[in-house]
Amino acid sequence: MTVEVCAYSLASCLAAERAGATRIELCGGMSEGGITPSAGLIRQVRQAVSLPIYVMIRPRGGDFLYSDTELAVMQADIETARQLGADGLVLGVLHADGTVDEATTHKLVELARPLPVTFHRAFDMTRNPAEALEAIIRTGAERILTSGQQPKAEAGIPLLRELVRQAAGRIEIMAGAGVSARNAGLFREAGLTAIHLSGSRSQPSPMAYRQPAVSMASTIPSEYERIEADELVIQSVVQAFV
Repeated sequence: MTVEVCAYSLASCLAAERAGATRIELCGGMSEGGITPSAGLIRQVRQAVSLPIYVMIRPRGGDFLYSDTELAVMQADIETARQLGADGLVLGVLHADGTVDEATTHKLVELARPLPVTFHRAFDMTRNPAEALEAIIRTGAERILTSGQQPKAEAGIPLLRELVRQAAGRIEIMAGAGVSARNAGLFREAGLTAIHLSGSRSQPSPMAYRQPAVSMASTIPSEYERIEADELVIQSVVQAFV
């Protein structure tokens, strides 16, 4: 049974390791839903954490239809992540019509080898999940992270159960989005062997002076809010699922 923690900082990675997580998905850009982390963060996490580290390869937030220049950046980031000691990569590419860009994803998976690849929640933006599953299997990816095409994975359990059945051991299905100690057991009962969560809590900034007239943040978190993985939250999920 696998409990993967999505982390955006070294502190969050260390908390995940102490809590008993199985693996880390390392990202930057929390407000963008996760983009490629900096080389410095990858290096520091690799030096400090013994857990397997899967690095997000995503050049920007928003949709998963990438230009040639964005794909060139993704290819360079794959090389960088490998050189810095990543254990795996997380990526996904779609066509404008909502189908998996099988050829491009396969090319990236081959470039990543021998590192394994997780196809991320771009899957949840596809128009036909059964077709998308088969396409992703053909790309050579080792797992799919999905909420069952719902805002929260608990609501997606019927589709998650069907995806596990359809996959029939050919690819791993990992549930993510809104996973907690309260519902972790539901995913195990649905036949899933892997879950994904951030396990985070908001903390106030230690800044004493707060500029009331200017904000640098267009989204949450603000300058005066920090969001980090919470060791006890993750530990409770591990105990409920494993």
